[in-house]
Amino acid sequence: MIATGFGLFGKSLMRIRRNILLGKDVDRSDNSSERWSTMARVAMGQSKMVVRPIAGTLHIIVYVGFLLINIELLEIIIDGLFGTHRFFAPILGGLYTFAINFFEFLGVLVIIACLVFLYRRNVMKIGRFNSTEMKGWPFKDANYILIIEIMLMTALLLMNAADANSLAEHGVTGSFLISGLISGLLAGMSPETLHLIERVSWWAHIGGILFFMNYLPYSKHFHIMLAFPNVFYSNLKPKGQFNNLESVKKEVELMMDPNADPYAAAPEPDPNAAPQRFGAKDVQDLSWVQLMNAYSCTECGRCTSNCPANITGKKLSPRKIMMDTRDRLEDVSAIIDLNKGTFVDDGKSLLHDHITPEELWACTSCNACTEACPVNIDPLSIIIDLRRYLVMEESSMPAPLAPVMSSLENNGAPWQFSPSDRFNWATEEA
Repeated sequence: MIATGFGLFGKSLMRIRRNILLGKDVDRSDNSSERWSTMARVAMGQSKMVVRPIAGTLHIIVYVGFLLINIELLEIIIDGLFGTHRFFAPILGGLYTFAINFFEFLGVLVIIACLVFLYRRNVMKIGRFNSTEMKGWPFKDANYILIIEIMLMTALLLMNAADANSLAEHGVTGSFLISGLISGLLAGMSPETLHLIERVSWWAHIGGILFFMNYLPYSKHFHIMLAFPNVFYSNLKPKGQFNNLESVKKEVELMMDPNADPYAAAPEPDPNAAPQRFGAKDVQDLSWVQLMNAYSCTECGRCTSNCPANITGKKLSPRKIMMDTRDRLEDVSAIIDLNKGTFVDDGKSLLHDHITPEELWACTSCNACTEACPVNIDPLSIIIDLRRYLVMEESSMPAPLAPVMSSLENNGAPWQFSPSDRFNWATEEA
């Protein structure tokens, strides 16, 4: 089971790594110390989660509890491989009892937190969990993962409760507080029945963990794996600073170079190179960081609930932008797998088939979405790249923007008058 579970998980990791690397290269090796401190504060310290105290606190309980409790999985694996029972009990003595009690206490907190999350999603029907893009699989996925976590914690507590009568002979001193309360419900059962309950719970826990691990790559909860690298490689520049298109930048530099020959022939294009595009039309035109952002999305909806365009009824949802990018990347991945490592054009693209121009032009570029994201995802960068393609490749833009663009190109200003008349206002009488 362990070999199969980790083998399948490793295969999924390699597939997702390949998909992310389909994106264009971008250098995020700068400011190493700042990147480490940002990762410690945002990913490990959950600093952005607690902006919403209730949800943030519950998330920290589930996150920390689930990580620490699974330390016990090491003992379960050792017992399963070598036929031992509570391998660490005689080694740790009284410390073992304290550790299990601590794990059980966290387990109860995890169960309570998951139940509250289920209540918020299914009974309270909080708006950001019930918007259009969350219908169907995304909504079910969130419920599935919460139910799985409850089942895993319950199996752990039930295993300890059923095993209570045999703990002393395995070197365990004292009692387990939480499972001790549950063991009272099992009083009167035969040793054989208790042993059966303990074994079923033991197998349910380790089997559930291996299933959970292989479910993650197909779930929004893959952010458990990617949150740390995603924050580490996030954009550290001021949020209002856009990147320049390198191809356009070279053209401008050439125009401003007094030594450049304007009649020089253009260099021969590389026949094996991908076609040059301004902006992005499909996922391969995005950077690998943007594609990692898509896989790191938690679908929490904080970006969308803070988006002024969405709040005022516009079609734009930054969360949907990230979900659509991930969905399109998965489609591309399936085509590559089907064609033995080669992508064959399916006539579709991220722009138009998944994300519409109406969504893109609703964006005000305010960066509220990037500020709100608890794992530093940057939906705005994808929106800008797709809009660049619309303008520079398709000459497509909202009608009110066309004269502004034309004036910028011809007059160097958004107003429709000659540059020579620009300073006339200073000579006019007050």
